[in-house]
Amino acid sequence: MLSADCVFPWGHSRRFNDYSSYIKQKFGGRVQKISIDVGLSCPNRDGTKGIGGCIYCDNSTFTPAYCNASDSIEKQLKSGREFFSRKYPNMSYMAYFQSYTNTYAPIQQLRKSYMQAIDCGMVAIIIGTRPDCIDEELVQMLAEINRIVPVVVEFGIESTSNNTLVEINRHHTWQDSLASIELCDKYGIETGGHLILGLPSETRETMLEHASAVSATTLKTIKLHQLQVIEGTTLAHRYANNPNYVTPFDMHNYVSFVVDFLELLNPEIVVERFVSVSPASKVITPHWNRMKNFEVVALIDKELQRRNTWQGRLFNQ
Repeated sequence: MLSADCVFPWGHSRRFNDYSSYIKQKFGGRVQKISIDVGLSCPNRDGTKGIGGCIYCDNSTFTPAYCNASDSIEKQLKSGREFFSRKYPNMSYMAYFQSYTNTYAPIQQLRKSYMQAIDCGMVAIIIGTRPDCIDEELVQMLAEINRIVPVVVEFGIESTSNNTLVEINRHHTWQDSLASIELCDKYGIETGGHLILGLPSETRETMLEHASAVSATTLKTIKLHQLQVIEGTTLAHRYANNPNYVTPFDMHNYVSFVVDFLELLNPEIVVERFVSVSPASKVITPHWNRMKNFEVVALIDKELQRRNTWQGRLFNQ
């Protein structure tokens, strides 16, 4: 059994490389993300690659109330500051370009948006996008901004299985993800990735292979999401017609699986998130008794301790 004061490779005694500790170390204090919606679309919605988007997607389920694409960036950031400062009056802020594909516009338009966020006093910018929606010219522009404030590009990887990516109507490949991560790394841009656990046809073994696959990249952060069936989506329609189309995780199995996943994950990758939290009124399944993110994280912490294990214990074995 490890002692309570054991220090892991990431520099503290928590059993996974957690995001809040990483951010505090990087910026010297608490930093809060403020989400921004700049009204961009997606090549998987506008017909460039597909229409209708990914089968599970409903952007409104993760867009904060203070985000409104009709408002200016300055107004959205001001509203976000007001929202968070009630609880944490003394902290810095990062602008999170979150909704849809935030590199999917002419490069000068994008640069203007990113610089407007910096001009509002943001200490970093985070750009959510698809791995097939960046190129070298764009990354060179981000590298210029990265010399002003840190820039992070978050890719919706979702799965490392190309068969799954076809099934969920994603219209990009795992190879696209690898190429985009490598391109950003070439120019010194930090990257993050999103994975969804429980997608159609994916077995336990398939999902554990995701851990090994992303561990071989230069990703700095990872977000894990449990698959949720959201009303009005293509996934909801398929699930209604065939309840065996997906088997959503129950809480106990998800916590146990996440610990298995963490054991295989490169200890240098910072884990930013373990779960998705969507409005209960829109979630068809799973419900998990409306547990909040911090409650799920507490269960994962407890399971890590119970099994006397930690992130990366089986990495490279």
